[in-house]
Amino acid sequence: MTVESVKPEAPLVPELREPPRAGGGVPVLGHGWKLVRDPLAFMSRLRDHGDVVRLKLGPKTVYAVTTPALTGALALSNDFIIAGPLWESLEGLLGKEGVATANGPRHRRQRRTIQPAFRLDAIPAYGPIMEEEAHALTERWKPGQTIDCTSESFRVAVRIAARCLLRGDYMDERAERLCVALATVFRGMYRRMVVPLGPLYKLPLPANREFNRALADLHLLVDEIVAERRASGQKPDDLLTALLEATDENGDPIGEQEIHDQVVAILTPGSETVASTIMWLLHMLAEHPEHADRVRDEVEAVTGGKPVAFADVRGLRHTNNVVVESMRLSPAVWILTRRAVRDTELGGYRIPAGADIVYSPYAIQRDPKSYARNLDFDPDRWLPDRVKDVPKHAMSPFSVGNRKCPSDHFSMAQLTLITAALATRYRFEQVAGSNDSTRVGITLRPHDLRVRPVER
Repeated sequence: MTVESVKPEAPLVPELREPPRAGGGVPVLGHGWKLVRDPLAFMSRLRDHGDVVRLKLGPKTVYAVTTPALTGALALSNDFIIAGPLWESLEGLLGKEGVATANGPRHRRQRRTIQPAFRLDAIPAYGPIMEEEAHALTERWKPGQTIDCTSESFRVAVRIAARCLLRGDYMDERAERLCVALATVFRGMYRRMVVPLGPLYKLPLPANREFNRALADLHLLVDEIVAERRASGQKPDDLLTALLEATDENGDPIGEQEIHDQVVAILTPGSETVASTIMWLLHMLAEHPEHADRVRDEVEAVTGGKPVAFADVRGLRHTNNVVVESMRLSPAVWILTRRAVRDTELGGYRIPAGADIVYSPYAIQRDPKSYARNLDFDPDRWLPDRVKDVPKHAMSPFSVGNRKCPSDHFSMAQLTLITAALATRYRFEQVAGSNDSTRVGITLRPHDLRVRPVER
């Protein structure tokens, strides 16, 4: 994969401006209280204050970037690395030695180890598993049954990741454990990111104990997966085998901690983001039956009435556009951070070495400057004659440059296939007690979405 970079065209000069500071901060917490109270609205309103805006998160000054062009420059520049409040909060889950949080030579080596599993020509080998799991959903769900979208979405996401990448037959019990643990862990990590009151999170308070139990269960689950593979003596051609046989820069086997952190990075963030996206897609199918019908009609035209298969995915243009538009309006990853490694600039503003930078794909992808009828669900905006109107970097759900998610094609294939299978078999409607409001944590997902499938 090509790694692009953007370097400042000129050295720093005194004329560089200091970014404006956002209003509304309070003593001690700064703007952290707004990020806790209504983070999506707060991040979306920052564009009104400038292209780069200064925030206070506790005692720290953080720089927020609000335009597509500058978020692209930030992601592609060698002046910034993966670091900052988000990644510091994630280290408790992902560790410091996995591909998600590593930088420099270690990150490049790790990318080389995992990349073959996600090459475009490797994805079809996962097709039968994706098909099996997608159709298993349609068989497990029954007309009139109330579906808990959170647990069901996590279950299918975890099973596909485990069966494709770790070649493990990890059944529902583990998927359920992961679902429950991730919900607690990601909620706690978000609080730690926006309100960095480190010592208080070590106190034996109920919320802290719950967080620590959930985190321990996640790591225990990963240890079980690695131990079972070693005990089996098997070496299937999968990502876990590649990790167990990987070597470091000196040609020595990589350490146990790195293997552990890599499996965590493969299994948990990917499952969380894919599961969140499936939840939003189920919400879309219920709220926009006209597009659900178009998906059904497209699938039947492509397959001739047969069950949808992985080989059909490339022909499902509208279904793919439905997935992309759902990801635009409700991105699982809604906030990202970087850290400046040297004195530099963004958009003519001075960024000092060591400064943390934050930006929100949610705010960028809903910006009315980039999208006509920006809040409308409109999959046709991704048709060839209209997509050219979308500014560069205004839609980057998998990021860009050397931090681009390696599983982008893998994720899109399973999301398109699952959407096609569900919309072909059922219509969906929300039931009494369903709560489709947005739950904000490290990722975005509905609070408690519950739907009823209706046989077509």
